[in-house]
Formats: sequence, C-alpha cells, structure tokens
Amino acid sequence: MTDHVHDLRSVREATDRLLTAVAKMDNAALAEESHLPGWTRGHILAHLARNADALVNVFEGRPMYESAVARDTDIARDAGRPLEEHLTDLRDSGARFLATTEPDQDWSRTVELRNGITDLAANVPFRRWVEVDLHHVDLNIGYELDDLPAEFTDREITFLADRWSARPEVPPTALATPDGRTWRTGSAGEPAVTVSGTAAGLLAWLAGRGDKGASLTTTGGPLPELPPL
Repeated sequence: MTDHVHDLRSVREATDRLLTAVAKMDNAALAEESHLPGWTRGHILAHLARNADALVNVFEGRPMYESAVARDTDIARDAGRPLEEHLTDLRDSGARFLATTEPDQDWSRTVELRNGITDLAANVPFRRWVEVDLHHVDLNIGYELDDLPAEFTDREITFLADRWSARPEVPPTALATPDGRTWRTGSAGEPAVTVSGTAAGLLAWLAGRGDKGASLTTTGGPLPELPPL
C-alpha cells in the first residue's frame, strides 16, 4: 500500500514551497495568464484551495464537488481575489485537508472522487501532492518540471502511464529514459512505438504540459496522441 504518512509530509513540503513562491507575487501578477489555457494564475490558486476542500469531502464521505458547474463557478468566483486573500485561503484550506487526515481511520477503504472515479484512501495524499506541485509549475512563476522532486516525477509518470493503459486510441507504447528507467502505456500488445527522453520530458507529454513531447525521441512510429486529462 502507498505510504500515506510519507505522502502527507510531501504535501506539507510542496504546500510550503507554493506559499513561499506565491507570497512573492503581487495582485497584477495574479491576473496574468498561467501555462493553462484560459486560466490566470488566480484561477489556479482558487482551484488549489477548492480542491483541498473537495478532498475533505472525499475523506468525510460526501461528494467531492456538488457538481461540475459548481466547481467551475467557485473557481471563477475566487480567481480575482487579492493576493492576501488567496494566501489565506490556500493556508486555511490546506490545513483543513491535513486535519482531516489526522484521526485514526481505515486507509485501505475505497473512496469516491470526481466523475465516479474510485481509489484507496491511502492514495489520496499523493493525488493532493500532484495537484499542488504540478499546478505550481502551471503558475509560470519559475518553478519548472525539471524542478519537481525526482520521486514525484517517477511516480506521476507511473500513474499517468497506467491511466493511458488499455485505451484503444493509444497504441502500445514503451517509455524510456537515458538512465534505463522504463514504463509501458497504451493498448494491449507488444509496443511498436518507443518514446525516449528525460523524465521531465516524458511527464510533460503524459500530462499535456510543457513542450508536450517536442523534446522526446520516437522510434517505430509517430508520437502517440493522448486524450486530454
């Protein structure tokens, strides 16, 4: 089982990195475009705060979000707030999430996430870590995919490679880094396509970030097109 204690510690560290970086911004910077099309930096910060509260709902057995419309409405409502309000909300919502994980509980139980997706409770802290660290990169304030902790990058590649497994629209594909790490993704069958590059480059492609595969080398066929996350 996933080590949720370790992952919760990583969530705290990632949140501290984020808060330190965001505190150096100003209100004007919040209104500037992020790396995510259609979202300002304020949209990302609002999403991160509301995601923390949504995961509290997950741990307490409620629907993660009231609805997709309510989720989007809350993000749009909060995106334009001043920096200090964003910082306070990020701190407070993050603290609420961590407080929900502190009581004794069955970490092997199944919980329901967004869109009917289910997972073990023990895996939820890593999902929060992904939200915090990957969206920190999305803010476009100097924290890059290459800056992500190596453990995070390897685990997120594994998670996303598994996500695209058994998808008929994605051909059987092997992934490889120069130091010999390998993964497999796509539909069943012997991989005919091999995608090679740095771990950060592979993560950019799998997550639809950065250069989205431009830095990768592909043999056996073109770079597969992945569905949106």
